[in-house]
Formats: sequence, C-alpha cells, structure tokens
Amino acid sequence: MVVVSSAHVICHMTADLQKHGMGLQACLLGLLALLVTSKCSYSPEPDQQRTLPPGWVSLGRVDPEEELSLTFALKQQNLERLSKLVQAVSDPGSPHYGKYLTLEDVAELVRPSPLTLRTVQKWLLAAGARNCHSVTTQDFLTCSLSVRQAELLLSGAEFHRYVGGSAETHVVRSPRPYQLPKALASHVDFVGGLHRFPPTSSLKQRPESQVAGTVGLHLGVTPSVIRERYNLTAQDVGSGTTNNSQACAQFLEQYFHDSDLAEFMRLFGGKFAHQASVARVVGQQGRGLAGIEASLDVQYLMSAGANISTWVYSNPGRHESQEPFLQWLLLLSNESALPHVHTVSYGDDEDSLSSAYLQRVNTEFMKAAARGLTLLFASGDSGAGCWSVSGRHQFRPTFPASSPYVTTVGGTSFQNPFRVTNEVVDYISGGGFSNVFPRPSYQEEAVSQFLSSSPHLPPSSYFNASGRAYPDVAALSDGYWVVSNNVPIPWVSGTSASTPVFGGLLALINEHRILSGHPSLGFLNPRLYQQRGTGLFDVTRGCHESCLNEEVQGEGFCSGPGWDPVTGWGTPNFPALLKTLINP
Repeated sequence: MVVVSSAHVICHMTADLQKHGMGLQACLLGLLALLVTSKCSYSPEPDQQRTLPPGWVSLGRVDPEEELSLTFALKQQNLERLSKLVQAVSDPGSPHYGKYLTLEDVAELVRPSPLTLRTVQKWLLAAGARNCHSVTTQDFLTCSLSVRQAELLLSGAEFHRYVGGSAETHVVRSPRPYQLPKALASHVDFVGGLHRFPPTSSLKQRPESQVAGTVGLHLGVTPSVIRERYNLTAQDVGSGTTNNSQACAQFLEQYFHDSDLAEFMRLFGGKFAHQASVARVVGQQGRGLAGIEASLDVQYLMSAGANISTWVYSNPGRHESQEPFLQWLLLLSNESALPHVHTVSYGDDEDSLSSAYLQRVNTEFMKAAARGLTLLFASGDSGAGCWSVSGRHQFRPTFPASSPYVTTVGGTSFQNPFRVTNEVVDYISGGGFSNVFPRPSYQEEAVSQFLSSSPHLPPSSYFNASGRAYPDVAALSDGYWVVSNNVPIPWVSGTSASTPVFGGLLALINEHRILSGHPSLGFLNPRLYQQRGTGLFDVTRGCHESCLNEEVQGEGFCSGPGWDPVTGWGTPNFPALLKTLINP
C-alpha cells in the first residue's frame, strides 16, 4: 500500500515538474527505482521478441561499469503531413512529382517538439548520460551510459554479452524487457541497443549438378551474363560527368576489400567501362576477412551500375551495444547530400520486431522517400516463410521488405541453368503479405487482380490478404560468381544478389534522367505500379517454398501474368525500362 500510494504522488509530482521545467534533473535519479516499480512505468516495446536467435550464445552478465551506447528514438511530429508529401512527390500524376524535400525541410517537418527535447534531455542528464549526440532531424539521441546507469534508467533491463554469427561477433543485449517512466510515453518511441540481434546472412552456395559435360554454356552468373540477359550494351554505363551516385550498406562485420573488387573487375569487367574503386566509405571499414555478402553487394552494384560513383555504408557497430541497421538509419538522417539509390540486403522476421520499432523504421523510410531517395531491399531467401502461431502454421513475412515505402526485390533463376534463357521463380525468393502494414493504395489494383485470378492461392488462413504485398520487382538471384579474400567463389545465391543488380540499373536510368534535366527517380513504387510492369520481363513460371502442414515443405505463392508476390512485376529489360522511366 505504501509503494502504490507513494508512486501515485510521484506520478503527479514528476508530471508537474516536467510541465514547469523545475527540479526534474535533481530529483529524477532518486525517484527512478520507485517509478519503475509502480503504475508510473510503461513498456515501449511489449511485443518485442526476446528469445535468443539461433546461433547466439550468452557469455554472461556485463560488468556494471562497462560503457554502453544506447539510441533513443524521440517522438516525431507531422507524420500525416509527411505521408501526404511523399505521395505528392512520388506520384507522376501530381504537380509536385519530383519536387523533393531537402534534409532541412524534413527536419523542420518532423523535429520533436521543444517539450519532448527538453524532457528527454533532462531525464538522461539526471541519469548520468554523457557524450549525447543527435542528428540533423533531432529525432534520435545517442548517449553513453554505464551498464549500472542503464539498468537503473531502463527498469527491468539486464545486459548480457552474446557471441554469434559466422564472424563470432560480440554484442551486448538485454534478454529482459525494459520499462520507462510513464511521463515519457508521449516523448520516446523506443530505445535501441537492448533487444534486436544483427541478422546473419542467408546467402548460400548452390552448386548445380549438371556442370560436367557442358560445352559452350555459361557456368554461373557474371556481369556479362547479367548484361546479356537484361539487354545492356557496352554504352550502357555512367557518363562520369554527373553528380549521380549509388550506395549499398553492409552490417554484422561484413567488409569488402579493394583488392577483391580489382580482381573481380579484372576477371569479369573487361567488356564495359567501370570505376576502379569505391568512391566513399561511410563508417568503419574493418581490416579483417572480407565477407561474401559485402563483396557481392559492391561487385554487382558497381558492375550493373557501371561507371557510377559508389558509396559503401559500413555499419558493423562501433560499440557492442549498437544496432548496425539503426546506425545506418541515423546516417541517412544526418547528411544532406546522399546517393540517389541505396540497396540493402538486410531483413528480419516481421513478427520478431516490436510494433514501435516497425512503425518508426517505416517512418524513416518515409523521410527518405520525401527526399527523393530510392531504397531497395532484398525480399529474403525463405520463400513465403513459415512459423507456428498457437499450433497453426502461417506464412512469415520479413521486414523491411514488407514496408510500403521501399522497393523490394525478389529472385529468379534461368529456365535452363546454363543458358541465358527466360527466367523462372527462384524457389527461395521471399514474398507474401505483411501482417503489420496495410496494403498501400498504389498496389490496390494489381494485388486485387492477383488474388482474384491466381489458380494456386494457398489457404487464406496462411496469409493476411489485406497487407502490403511484396516483392515489387525481381532479378536473377541464383548462381553468381563473387571474389572474396582473393578467391573466386561460384554459385553464390540469394536475393542479396538480385537487389544490387536492380539497384545498379536504376542508377543508370538516373544518369539519363539527370543528363536530361530531370530529377532522380525517387520512391519508385507509385510509378512502377501505375505503369503495370512496362519495361520488365514478366516471370510467369514457378512457385516459391513455404510450409503448408507440419510434416512437409510445400509451395507458397506461384508466379503468373502481371504482378505476383514471388517476382513482383518481373525482371528488368533495360532499354524498355529506360524508355519508360526516363520521361518526367
């Protein structure tokens, strides 16, 4: 009774102090322990999955005096207006099409209220936070605290060190939920650096069984194969005279090596003009072994988007408590001049993330779209996915692939594995329907048509037919050659391959648009769906994998004429796609 009564008084007292801006800093630290055991506390991420992902092992509690770096996502303003602005600058039918906002414009729109900024800063200062730094949009705040301070500040959190991933990465995370004072509910979306583990790469080597005895056939996908299939000529390269640029992002101690890029271009880049090196690395570029994922991203972005200035965002996590993907988002919110096209081979199961995190990251993609950035994400390599809910199987969508503000890229294979032929579905190609984000208006007609006409729909209980459907497009994802640590590696497969290829081709189209005096493509989906696949090869054969009962793996969705949730609208026919997209 005493605790509840005291807590009730403190709730009013804290709110009062916050309202008048008096004495909060001095008294808050002493009240924290009581606040978080009372009705004054709340959980920003009650639905965040906290089970340990496969491949990670706890090494035990972290020393109380060890330093953490935590990121606080502050509540933004004017999100409905931001959404309308994105629609206006991305819709070819709008008079505002292509009239993108600057970073400063976006900051002016979404910047947290003065009350939010003041309240959070006082709260953190009272807790002993130091070295706090923000971003241009002021909606993220990253601070250093000791483990002891953080566990007091974030009631319930208990920091452990974990090791996992192919590189034996170390991270610090809390296996337990955290709570904040209720007075902060209208000021903080979530705290980054507590729960989410870096996802591991899903790239695979899938050697084909018929290699022996083939004569005069290609033995794996190389830049020459890509350029032949998608009808690029030697002249389809960047001019080197514009400020056009493209970028990829790498996470979880994934690094590329300049020597690998040079060897890759020596082996496979002799027939087209290309740049010899990455123009800019943003973040830490490690000195350890190169990662196949990072090598693949850089080599195929720079060979598809040939002779175009390329940036690499290297986000291994400067501190064990940082979330690399979240750090990449902060970089986007802190730099005025950015590449026009960004490709990212990152994804998590949608259900493993909290709704607060999903909605906030989706808003970050809206901010990018308002600025005219084209964000492409891999659709994933698990087909429709599969998980069990209350003993019943359902398909399992991935995020950010399921965000309505990114362009998602699925995967295909050649119909004949060793000839440059028509493409069919790569069975691993991720696709399906979001359980979080509703179907956006730009894809209403295409998805409705698919659902009403497909002869091979899975049972309706397996997916949310009203959700955002993905992917939007596709490209070859099977059997790539990559050079990593000076070794040519064959048969690398995954939508991590198709995504930089499609991104590079869009960067080439941006080159033509810029030379013609037009703005960059920006958020592509509204235009893509209005044009109903014009400029793309329609992929109409094949289904991707999933689970349809407890015992066996079965088919998920199948491709068909027009848009489908396996290969989207299809794969690029570059001359036709250029003709379609170069016009304002």
